[in-house]
Amino acid sequence: MHFPDNCKYTEDHEWIRLESGNIAYVGITDFAQSELGELVYIEVETVGQTIDAHGVFGTVEAVKTTSDLFMPVKATVLEFNPAIDDARGGNPALINEDPYGQGWIVKVELANPDDLNTLMDAAAYQAHLA
Repeated sequence: MHFPDNCKYTEDHEWIRLESGNIAYVGITDFAQSELGELVYIEVETVGQTIDAHGVFGTVEAVKTTSDLFMPVKATVLEFNPAIDDARGGNPALINEDPYGQGWIVKVELANPDDLNTLMDAAAYQAHLA
């Protein structure tokens, strides 16, 4: 499994990657997508909303189960990735194929970038999985 060093991780298996300033991308980890199996539907109805840390910002549906998506830190949802939104012609399975790249789920604006310091780095997340 792959856990990029430029991401921070949560115990709920979400990742967040700061892009510039207080703009970041959020998705689920390689571990999470492998546990869920083939993803068939992603729902995010929180664009424009500010979500507290650990708050639900959407759901992922796999062949076998549905799981909530939790915001790693307090942030405002700016965009739902159209490449994975099947309602807009996207392919949810991109998350299975490229969870840290094309399979990002939402673009967010952080309330406080320093909140990222409360999350695990790649090494700590790997230890958490062990």
